[in-house]
Amino acid sequence: MAEPLDMTERVLPAGLQYQPTPIQLDEKVKAAKAALATSIRRSVYAYRCDLGGCNGCEIEIFGSITPVFDTERFGVKVVPSPRQADVLIYTGAVTRAMRMPGIRAFQAAPDPKIVISYGACGCTGGIFYDNYCVWGGTDKIVPVDVYIPGCPPSPAQTVYGFAVALGLLDQKLHATTDVEKDGEEAPVLHPGVPYRLRVALERTARQMAGYRYGRDLVNEFMDVLEGARYDVMGAVDEFIRRCDDPRRREIFVALRQVVDASVVGDVNDGRR
Repeated sequence: MAEPLDMTERVLPAGLQYQPTPIQLDEKVKAAKAALATSIRRSVYAYRCDLGGCNGCEIEIFGSITPVFDTERFGVKVVPSPRQADVLIYTGAVTRAMRMPGIRAFQAAPDPKIVISYGACGCTGGIFYDNYCVWGGTDKIVPVDVYIPGCPPSPAQTVYGFAVALGLLDQKLHATTDVEKDGEEAPVLHPGVPYRLRVALERTARQMAGYRYGRDLVNEFMDVLEGARYDVMGAVDEFIRRCDDPRRREIFVALRQVVDASVVGDVNDGRR
């Protein structure tokens, strides 16, 4: 008696079926991904992509992020968009209808990214592996870094799989903690600038140029204040004159006005 053909073979011979070619990563992306998995020192954002499952895996993933198992203690947070994701979690067998959305999610996530194939269907296609509308597991369309099997995987398996994927276990085993010694103090930037003046300059610069760039500009300005030995305002005026960027010059002029106001205020306080 002849062996029965599977469903796909009965519908269309295997030789005539289209087989998708998995996306391949270049060497630079592979190296960046290896560095990401071994030296993460920040929170990790994960995006879940369902390519055709029963939602059993989703229930376990959501169970993993609740306070009982609390994946956020590892810094793993679920985000609503692949554009924000460091990790892509693919669940469900890859159906024909969801193949392109799965690929678009992979392409939308910034490199380097880690791909987790979650659950029996995500790993191999599960019980639907030979269905006519199923391509198979996640690795049929995108490169997979970690497989978390199960139907569905338990929250404990999920947390362990995340930790393995991100190298968090190895990091925790080899982590070092710096303890502040007695009498140790962090150095203060620009100790020669009076505290009130320093605060006023920082606020003005950040209001005009934003927190990050404003800090750089005000540090550059206070370097001039501290570096001037005698004619402080003359050094500031020369610094502004040599600035060829009109936007930077505008901010430096505003900072100079803050210094002028501070000097006038100190003089008036002395008269009182």
